[in-house]
Amino acid sequence: MGRWGVLAVLAAAQFLMVLDQAVMNVSISQLVEDFDTTVTTIQVVIALYALVMAGLMMTGGKLGDIWGRRRAFVIGLTIYAAGSALTAVSWSVPALMVGWSILEGIGAALVLPALVALAAARYSGPDRAVAYGVLGGVAGAGIAVGPILGGWVTTTLTWRVVFVGEVLIALLVIVAALRLIQASPAERSGRGLDWVGSALSATGLAVIVFGVLQASSWGWLEPRNSPIEPFGFSLTPFVVGAGLLVLYAFRDWERRREARGEDPLVHFRLFQVPMLRGGLSMLLAQNLILMGIFFTVPLYLQISQGLDALDTGLHMLPASVGLFVAALAGSALASRFAARPIVRLGLVILLLAAVMLLGTIDQELESGPFLAAMGVLGIGMGLVISQLGNVVQSAVGDADRSEAGGLQFTAQQLGSSLGTALLGAVVISGLLTAFSSNVESNPALPADVKAAVGTALTGNVSFVASSEVEAAATEAGLDPESVDTLVLPTNNCP
Repeated sequence: MGRWGVLAVLAAAQFLMVLDQAVMNVSISQLVEDFDTTVTTIQVVIALYALVMAGLMMTGGKLGDIWGRRRAFVIGLTIYAAGSALTAVSWSVPALMVGWSILEGIGAALVLPALVALAAARYSGPDRAVAYGVLGGVAGAGIAVGPILGGWVTTTLTWRVVFVGEVLIALLVIVAALRLIQASPAERSGRGLDWVGSALSATGLAVIVFGVLQASSWGWLEPRNSPIEPFGFSLTPFVVGAGLLVLYAFRDWERRREARGEDPLVHFRLFQVPMLRGGLSMLLAQNLILMGIFFTVPLYLQISQGLDALDTGLHMLPASVGLFVAALAGSALASRFAARPIVRLGLVILLLAAVMLLGTIDQELESGPFLAAMGVLGIGMGLVISQLGNVVQSAVGDADRSEAGGLQFTAQQLGSSLGTALLGAVVISGLLTAFSSNVESNPALPADVKAAVGTALTGNVSFVASSEVEAAATEAGLDPESVDTLVLPTNNCP
């Protein structure tokens, strides 16, 4: 424990941060039922969790420098435990948002930058590569355990039990951290936090993701349910553009603050380091793909295929196991090969997995090819994940560890929130277009039914099972023949 005890504590915290997001993804249908809400609302809750982390991660990294990294780590875990407790007893969607999306997001924004900085400070050389490989593997383990644990607990008990367990784990990790991790001095003691920069960065990121989230309702360019239509376009591109302008103002503010000799939230000189810039870009792309898939695939399995949470977790298990094994193997490969060829190999495998997955998505799921494709997906992701943490931290010196950690997890969580929002919006938009086209071109449906469907589709839409479409059509007074005809386009749009 003298040499690797610190890594064990950090790995436990890493596992905790990943676990509940995987649990949430396989519990979507149960959350919709428990809170009497829609899949789109739960999509917002999931995206908001990643967005809070993305918006506050740089602030969390800077607070680690100001307070000391162990102190930030422990405070973050305490906030995270409080959020998990509120999530476990949440009685409404707003309570779920406060507990899971906001409090847990704030806690994670303090824990994760401190975690990578503590690992980099404790280990060096080959040991550091091993440490980051283990942390990547543990993240894969969280993704592996999350769907199975969440599916089993949700099906047999309730998803709330997982968050009760998280409170207990967080408390144990806090005790172990205070005993095993040496208190680190503040790197920037006496310097205050750049509150203006924190507000600008968080606002800019939030506005961008909000615009992407609303694309499924407002339309991407052509307005569909947009509250206003500037120049005849949907509001979506204007909201995203506004977020980009706020981030531009953030960059300008940081540069002026640094020119005055004040401590900025982010030193933009770091982006001039090619290794750091490449690592951050890959982290964003990797999490956009990973969390986008881990949001949309459970929807396909539960809404289209009618699987429960446990079966969903079992179908996603090959991806999780592949990620875990490949991440551990990647840390071993790092001692013999440079990071670049390993990452490139991972990307090639990811491309192969995407092609394989496209061939399996149909009205009737072919379990064998689907499981194989998910396994290949996990292997590709694991190889990429195993390298990027070490790439980012090796690109900077000790003084910039927390800042680099904040940027690292900002890129990851921005990718996660954009993946959930973007792929969710794309899926909703695609299903909406296909369903509308199938209804309009079906000669068996009366004109008044087509008109009513067209009117309904101009409002907010969400993922629903075919049985719900059938129940709603029957309740609206349609005759059985029209109901069957109307449900058919739904079944043709998995």
